[in-house]
Amino acid sequence: MEKIPSFQKNHDTLETGLHAQTDKNGVTTFDLRFKKPNGGDYITPKALHTIEHLMATVLRNSAQKNNIVYFGPMGCRTGFYLLTLRITYAEVIELLKESIAKALALDEIPGSKREECGNYLEHDLEGAKEELRKYLEILERI
Repeated sequence: MEKIPSFQKNHDTLETGLHAQTDKNGVTTFDLRFKKPNGGDYITPKALHTIEHLMATVLRNSAQKNNIVYFGPMGCRTGFYLLTLRITYAEVIELLKESIAKALALDEIPGSKREECGNYLEHDLEGAKEELRKYLEILERI
């Protein structure tokens, strides 16, 4: 089988930040790398789940909502994938900064009621916000 693009990256040299790769269908996959791969520091499952709820909701309610295809976690718990249409790298940086600020202002986790979520007990709002603050600092350096 053909090796998928994310597995073609050398994870021992991959750093935190924002990495983009466009596929042949015009969808750009952004790698939001919160943590250094294989570094021993990972996002907790509860915080990861909560960040997914916060950011997916904020991004899908942003001015770019029609260009957001998907936002979701990496199984390795080092970050997230954001799939977009017609959004440049520079626009994504600004969108992420704006969206993280909005997520940090939320006092409740969207979609976290039992009838809305398949694992509603596995959330950590404060842990998620701490990870988002750290990632915002990374984005500010780009």
